[in-house]
Amino acid sequence: MSSPANPLIVQGDKSLLLEVQNERYEAARDALARFAELEKSPEYIHTYRITPLSLWNAASSGLTAAEILAQLEAFSKYGLPANVTRDIIEYVGRYGRVKLVREGENLILTSDDATLMVEILNHKATAHFLAKRLDAHRALVAPGRRGHLKQALLQIGYPAEDLAGYVVGEDLPIALRSDTLEGKPFTLRHYQREAAEVFHAGGSASGGSGVIVLPCGAGKTIVGMAAMAQLQTSTLILSPNTVAVRQWMSELVDKTSLMPDLIGEYSGLQKDIRPVTVSTYQILTYRKRGTEEFPHFSLFSARNWGLIIYDEVHLLPAPVFRITAEIQARRRLGLTATLVREDGLEGDVFSLIGPQKYNVPWKDLEKQGWIATAICHEIRVPLDESTRMDYALAPQRQKYSVAAHNPRKLPILQAILARHVGENILVIGMYLDQLDQIAALLQAPLITGQTPVRERESLYEQFRAGKVKTLVVSKVANFSIDLPDANVAIEISGTFGSRQEEAQRLGRILRPKSDGAMAHFYTIVTRETVDQTFAANRQRFLTEQGYKYEILYEDEVL
Repeated sequence: MSSPANPLIVQGDKSLLLEVQNERYEAARDALARFAELEKSPEYIHTYRITPLSLWNAASSGLTAAEILAQLEAFSKYGLPANVTRDIIEYVGRYGRVKLVREGENLILTSDDATLMVEILNHKATAHFLAKRLDAHRALVAPGRRGHLKQALLQIGYPAEDLAGYVVGEDLPIALRSDTLEGKPFTLRHYQREAAEVFHAGGSASGGSGVIVLPCGAGKTIVGMAAMAQLQTSTLILSPNTVAVRQWMSELVDKTSLMPDLIGEYSGLQKDIRPVTVSTYQILTYRKRGTEEFPHFSLFSARNWGLIIYDEVHLLPAPVFRITAEIQARRRLGLTATLVREDGLEGDVFSLIGPQKYNVPWKDLEKQGWIATAICHEIRVPLDESTRMDYALAPQRQKYSVAAHNPRKLPILQAILARHVGENILVIGMYLDQLDQIAALLQAPLITGQTPVRERESLYEQFRAGKVKTLVVSKVANFSIDLPDANVAIEISGTFGSRQEEAQRLGRILRPKSDGAMAHFYTIVTRETVDQTFAANRQRFLTEQGYKYEILYEDEVL
């Protein structure tokens, strides 16, 4: 029940204020993460917001309005505003008010609420996706418009529960190995098995589409392979880059019964379509200058795919959303460490890939030993007087570049490296001139988007083998790079205020260490500039997951 000693204030605008310096803070934070979004996370009061999409994701994972209200009551200082209670009940109740079902060859939109059906049939956002009204509770969906209708229904506030089922796809016998090729025992971790089972849902129409959210280093690839083993069908896997493509192919051969000749790479380097094909978002969205056509979209119809896996689904480019809207009869699995999208298209992920089906808080897996314990540090560095003047005079759009290039970051970088001699270190940034300078200063290899794939793979392998101890990397290393023994990451500059990038960068060092060592994540920011402001925004998602940044100043490090 509500009590002044509790840490939470629920406000009428559906914002939630959470006291950090409260003994019940962690329990409240973990509860809120299931149905609210963190907006701001300064030192003492964190601000969350309840949105329709956050409630619909919660509802799709089985959370009820009564359970959400009970959690709010349990942590709130005061009684809940009546309008918030009503809105939570209403929005959660909207999920599944309309359903998509299959009747013979026809796709039908149905609802028990006849008045709601009239509204949908006459709403300009949805009407042109419906062929005709069949009766008071049913309407025929226009051919090929399943995804478009789901997008439109979400926009008008009535997300559809899709029970229309899926095509079976081409048969493909596939089993998970009990031992890897090296002879190491291999079994699914409990949460990997649960995630795959929740997605599959016993093969019923209620499964088969959705997003699995797991921390970096927790084995999302293995969840994808477990889903493939359950479905026994030809699979198209889409990933962020060619290095990730190769890692998927290697993992499939190492941990499943698939022979290498059943697995094809479809990338900028080769176009090989096999029963399991691994491709990149980049090649799919390629088109010649001045043309509207995406020639590689033909990959989606090249075989009778029974499953499409979207790796790092939060990166899904808008053109791929378009084709995904048209292939709703294929099972779709999204894998990600965070559903945060800086372009605000989380609603399209919900509509077209599917709702969030499974999510494990990062700190839960840390406590269980499945990911490394990480300590996060933010080091604030001032500008020299001359650079301060450059910053003051710079146009707004160039201020971040001036602040990010602060020369006083370099002595801090060297001081951190001196603390971690002999450890496996990644220095990460976004400005290539800055990274060139750092690589020369440290006499360390540099990997950027211009580095050939073969050279990248060679350097990653040398890092894994301990032959290279420090790598300087651009944002090409943010995603899907498996470097198990990396235990220190130093962020010298980031992509403005990107929350998902910060999560991915921490994720590079979260795989459990063979010696049980802790991981250290450092972000070096220029104080009293937009660099510090962007850093605060980047950290929001990780704060929601329970990570705290130790704030240090230049003199404390040097």
